[in-house]
Amino acid sequence: MPSDSFGKFINIAPKPKGLHRCQQVGMGVLYCLPVLSCILAVASSTTLADMDYGGVPLWIDRLLGEPSVLSLRGRLDAAWYRATNPQACPQRCDCPIQWPTALYCDHRSLEDLPELLPARTQYLFLQRNNISSLTASFLANITGLHWLILDHNLLKNYQLDQGILRNQSQLVYLFANHNQLSSVPRILPDGLKQLRLAHNQISSIGPEALKNLKHLTLLLLQGNILKTIKEGELRGLVNLKLLDLSENAFLSVPRHLPTSLQQLYLSNNSLSGLDEHVFQGLVHLKHLRLSHSFLKSGNVHPQAFNLSTLVELDLSYNKLTSIPMVPTTLQHFYLEANEIQEFNVTSFCREVGPLTYSRLKTLRLDGNKVSYRHLPSDWVYCLRVIQSIYI
Repeated sequence: MPSDSFGKFINIAPKPKGLHRCQQVGMGVLYCLPVLSCILAVASSTTLADMDYGGVPLWIDRLLGEPSVLSLRGRLDAAWYRATNPQACPQRCDCPIQWPTALYCDHRSLEDLPELLPARTQYLFLQRNNISSLTASFLANITGLHWLILDHNLLKNYQLDQGILRNQSQLVYLFANHNQLSSVPRILPDGLKQLRLAHNQISSIGPEALKNLKHLTLLLLQGNILKTIKEGELRGLVNLKLLDLSENAFLSVPRHLPTSLQQLYLSNNSLSGLDEHVFQGLVHLKHLRLSHSFLKSGNVHPQAFNLSTLVELDLSYNKLTSIPMVPTTLQHFYLEANEIQEFNVTSFCREVGPLTYSRLKTLRLDGNKVSYRHLPSDWVYCLRVIQSIYI
């Protein structure tokens, strides 16, 4: 996990496989960060780690013939392209020959939607324009839309025809990050798998907006102004795996979250505390991020993280003075930039034996009030598979 480095990096085991970038940042201080790269998998699928799409990489499956999300503008001669492309194409858009079902109308400062969109369109890219409204007639000629990307526009709820997507039964990706929406759009297609609405002005979800989205696996709502999630608003999301609620206005962890969640992000909220049952029912939760949330040790119940499924826990940049108790199954624990003053082995192991030890591989304690000399002599028996400690 990329983060600022404050102290000494102790490498306990051989470095993990993969590329790393290391640099000297002070007297005897070394930190290593993974080098981000695009990897072409054996199954011919790849991903674009592009923050424009809500901060979660967009997977592209080449076997399915999914097109690149990169703009075509400036990469071809428009006159030559239109002369050699026999298919009709809106004047202000590009219709690639190699992806006849894709329509690129992005990065063109458009204020109005293109007219007469080809009926064959399945992938429609409209990001980085100045579009403020969507009417039902916009997609009247299209019934097989798979992706609709509207990031970085000026969309507002009162200028959005709520029935615009009613007939798009094949739509699986809907991206409207970085707009001016005040609530989650209603009447969304039942087949949606990803809904990305990060960095809008959303203050409410509504009881009807998500109720039929039983196929949705990813919901991004970070960077909005949500204060609460009411009972029933997420009830229909029975297959949701990733929910990002970071950078909102929550004072407590919202209740009534889908039990199917594997990844829950709540960083950059002002949480008053965590009680014993705060994550009760999230029986599949593996990744939990609560950094920059003003958490204090006195307001975190000792059993708050009693989740046997938990693999990654991020509590960095809070006000913790002691290490909270975590399950022995935890593998990656981030506690940098807190106010921790002691290293307590019982936080990781209630008892130590042949089978009762922590599975922790990465522990970050840099930026706290502990140093390597504060580690008790018996810590190695508990953290016997640890690979890296930052302290």
